Amino acid sequence: MTAVPRPEGMRVVHLPARTPYAWKLQSRDFHILNGTEIPSGDTVPAAVNAAWLLDHGPLTWLDVLHLHHIDFEDLTTLDRLLDECLNHGVNVVFTAHDTRPMVGNAEDFTARLRMLHSAEVSWVCLTEGSVTTLAEILGGRPQAAIIPHGYVASPESLAGRERTPSNSAAQYLMFGASRASRDQLSTMANWSLGITDPLSNLHVLLRAFSPADFADGGRGPLLLETARHDPRIRLTMRPYPTDEEVVRAGLASDALLLPYLWGSHSGQLELAFDLNLLPVCSLTGHLSEQYERHKGFVEEPEWFDWSQGHPNLFGEKFLTALENAAARLSSRPRRLEPEFLDYRAEEHRTILSQYARVYGGDQ
Repeated sequence: MTAVPRPEGMRVVHLPARTPYAWKLQSRDFHILNGTEIPSGDTVPAAVNAAWLLDHGPLTWLDVLHLHHIDFEDLTTLDRLLDECLNHGVNVVFTAHDTRPMVGNAEDFTARLRMLHSAEVSWVCLTEGSVTTLAEILGGRPQAAIIPHGYVASPESLAGRERTPSNSAAQYLMFGASRASRDQLSTMANWSLGITDPLSNLHVLLRAFSPADFADGGRGPLLLETARHDPRIRLTMRPYPTDEEVVRAGLASDALLLPYLWGSHSGQLELAFDLNLLPVCSLTGHLSEQYERHKGFVEEPEWFDWSQGHPNLFGEKFLTALENAAARLSSRPRRLEPEFLDYRAEEHRTILSQYARVYGGDQ
């Protein structure tokens, strides 16, 4: 990759930067350095980690370090990185995407949160509810700017596009990594046995399996075996599904299945709003706050509540929601909504302005 002149505006490194959330933060006020060459001649990885940054000091070549998912970082290494940023005037911003760990254990995750809370770090939360939850974990409310998730599929990328014409039967989509926070396995089984229309299909778009998916207790073999018994279930696997691959899958679908066992917010829910898919969604975390923010512009998800009751009843709750969703899908065609996409474009301009202020040290 050829070296480029230093851009105007603040130089930002996302840790990591391969998610749609990070890459959509493009502005004349700041520029993402991931994927570009720095003065040393090295290229900042998209999935950069703390150790790589420490190996490429002094950190005079960036102005802002934007932390996203800290679960994978060694606590001592992360602490050293914060000190290095402080010593070289790098503003550290932490977006608290989650209020509980997606990998690892709660104790380690809480230790990372508390370290950031005690450091000179600017916090961003996606919902007001997550600030309240974090205050309970930290024993004090973090001074956080509340900046919503915003779109996943940019309005510009959807201009002139429309849902793929299909037969009268509803088409369903489920995508993402095989994580303990998502119940993909019983969802596939319940869909297969509960949706009897032979023309309906379920597209499961997966992120690449790792060895952990096949180790003792791993879900990989059972997912593959379950899909094999129903030809209406189509599995697709990508190393890391791109925005375009996810959008194409969404435009060929009518409903998005979101079987979260836990989670504080959902970018997938925002994608459903972008594409006017009916979300069949567990009532967890602060997902209802995400809907309330867009209420009046988007259709309310078909919720199923896994927060109460015995886990043996979860399948019953999901299948009831799935049947309700099937009835709703038969009532009208699902086209993209230009009015909502115009709203999204305005929302994004506000999000960029908010981040510019946080990056500049104005919380």
